[in-house]
Amino acid sequence: MDMDLKTIVGTGHLARPDGERDISALPWNPHPRFAGVALRHLVTGADTAGALSTHLVRIDAGAELAAHTHDGSVELHEVLLGSGRCSLGAKEVVYQPGACGLIPPGVKHSVRADAETELYILAKFAPALL
Repeated sequence: MDMDLKTIVGTGHLARPDGERDISALPWNPHPRFAGVALRHLVTGADTAGALSTHLVRIDAGAELAAHTHDGSVELHEVLLGSGRCSLGAKEVVYQPGACGLIPPGVKHSVRADAETELYILAKFAPALL
């Protein structure tokens, strides 16, 4: 695992018109439905009047963000670190750094981290989830 990138993911900052937000100060929130998945809410709907939300997603080695849909939002994944697989409807995609996944509203999708590494994804939703 590229520890320099993991350090950046964990300790970077988010520049905003009203100042900067220290990403490392944001809590990892256990996903309410999926064990082994946690989220850092970088930008919430409250920050954007509901237009966009952005979340750093950590999926523990071997864990899965099980099949689900977002009926009202487009979702975009950017894989930052680790490896795994994403099921997008009937298509299965390898997730590794540099890969992106576009999930239209209502498309069933799931993401599983490989057994030997955590998977970090930057997930963006428009309109916002939170």
